[in-house]
Amino acid sequence: MGITKNEHQRIGVFVDVQNLYYSAKNLYTRKVNFHAVLNDVIAGRKLIRAIAYVIKANAKDEKTFYETLEEIGFEVKAKDLQVFYGGAKKGDWDIGIAMDVMRLALKLDVVVLVSGDGDFTDLLIHAKSLGCRVEVVSFGKSTSHKLREVADFFMDLDTNKKYLLKKRK
Repeated sequence: MGITKNEHQRIGVFVDVQNLYYSAKNLYTRKVNFHAVLNDVIAGRKLIRAIAYVIKANAKDEKTFYETLEEIGFEVKAKDLQVFYGGAKKGDWDIGIAMDVMRLALKLDVVVLVSGDGDFTDLLIHAKSLGCRVEVVSFGKSTSHKLREVADFFMDLDTNKKYLLKKRK
C-alpha cells in the first residue's frame, strides 16, 4: 500500500534531521534534499505541522541550513550539542520527537516519521492505537526492520536519487 492521496487527511511530519543527515552522508557521501522529501510526503494531503529537529553544532553554514528548512515549510526545533567531560558528544531529539507526536496525534490522521531509528517503534505503535496511520520515510539501507514492520507505509529514500542533493564541483 502506498501513500494515500486523500486531500482531507491531516498529516504531521516529524523529521529526525541528524538521522537522515548521517544516513545520506555515510551511504552516499551526499546531503538530503529535504524539499523533495517534504513535497512527496505531503502528497496533496492537508499538512498540519512539519517539524525538523536539529542539533546545533556550530558548523559552517548551519544557520543558512536552518533558514532553508524554514523556507521549505518546516518549523525548526534546535537543541545544543552536549559535550561531556573527556570530549564525548551527544545530541538527539528522541524524547522531544516522541512528545510532539504524542501531543499532536489526536489532531492528526497520519503521523509521518522521517527517520530510520528503531527507538521510535513503540511510539508508532502508540500512535496507531490512537487511530493514526503511521508512515516511515528513510533510507532503507539504514532503517530498522522493526520500524518498517510497524509502519502502514514505508517510503524508501534509497529508491530515487531526487532525495539527494547533487554534489558541488
